[in-house]
Amino acid sequence: MKKSLAKKIRRVIPYTPGEQPKKDNIIKLNTNENPYPPAPGVVDAIAGLEASPAKLRLYPNPDATPLKSALARHFGMGLVKDNFFTGVGSDDVLAMAFLTFFNSDNPVLFPDITYSFYEVWADLFDIKVKRKPLDENFRIDHKHYLKKKKLGGIVIANPNAPTGLAEPVEFIKEVALAHPECVVIVDEAYVDFGGESCVALVNELPNLLVVQTFSKSRSLAGLRIGYAIGNTELIKAMEDVRYSYNSYTMNLPAQAIGAAVLDDNRYFAETVEKIVETREDAKRRLAELGFTFPDSKTNFIFAKHKSKDAEYIFEELKKKNIYVRHFNGERVRDYLRITIGTPDQMEALYSALGLILR
Repeated sequence: MKKSLAKKIRRVIPYTPGEQPKKDNIIKLNTNENPYPPAPGVVDAIAGLEASPAKLRLYPNPDATPLKSALARHFGMGLVKDNFFTGVGSDDVLAMAFLTFFNSDNPVLFPDITYSFYEVWADLFDIKVKRKPLDENFRIDHKHYLKKKKLGGIVIANPNAPTGLAEPVEFIKEVALAHPECVVIVDEAYVDFGGESCVALVNELPNLLVVQTFSKSRSLAGLRIGYAIGNTELIKAMEDVRYSYNSYTMNLPAQAIGAAVLDDNRYFAETVEKIVETREDAKRRLAELGFTFPDSKTNFIFAKHKSKDAEYIFEELKKKNIYVRHFNGERVRDYLRITIGTPDQMEALYSALGLILR
């Protein structure tokens, strides 16, 4: 490639997603997917679409009205359709939020250990950032977020990834009140597994945007449905940016299936409860095997072994067709992020670890 051409190409270091092995008969505990199938209503919604395939020749509703209306009914709390923004997974929603709201010379604040896509979007969109370190226990140091300094925005994953720790709603409220000059984004991808949601605050705090996803607790990672909840002015601003970028981000099946899955709250609650029970048992079993970890409120555990190297354990598990996640960052390279699977999958993990660690 000619140098003159190369200079005109935007260069970024991309986000690295979890490995998606193509082999059969593996135990996949590396990408925080839900081990249980989605709600039974999803099958009916798919069948309805299959019965009328001619609909697929038409563009979907550009405003995703069926899904937004279902979300408004699901949450209640005085929220209406116009309090919701939808996108292709929460990654798409977060990217649109970064592009919409982080548009000043002041830096955007987020922790040094958090969802690594934040840094990628900041680089891609040329956004200044300020990273504040988590403390020695991987907790957010509240004083960094409550100081009266001019910021271009704040992003807090709550519960945080990959640590799994959750902050109280009162802290998020204090942050939003301390910084009325900027938008505070709360990424609640894992909130259903034990965190406290800030959704009830969005009409009270005009600068608060809450982002959630169907990928984790709703068992629909393959369908890619994410959404933001905020006051109508914030959502309108995001919609204006989206319509200037891509008018049809939500396809017809995603809108129909997403609305259908919200109707089965009983199945959702039962599935989440099973994962939480398995997670709490996993804490006991991993501790018996010599691991330490923060007190996860998510569907994964961020674990460090007292004597064995994390990368060694990671590679040995792969040899046994068990996939977990290992990061190479300076403060996290001694840790493995282990997704909570079914009880049978977790038993296979404990058996494999027992052999590796002996």
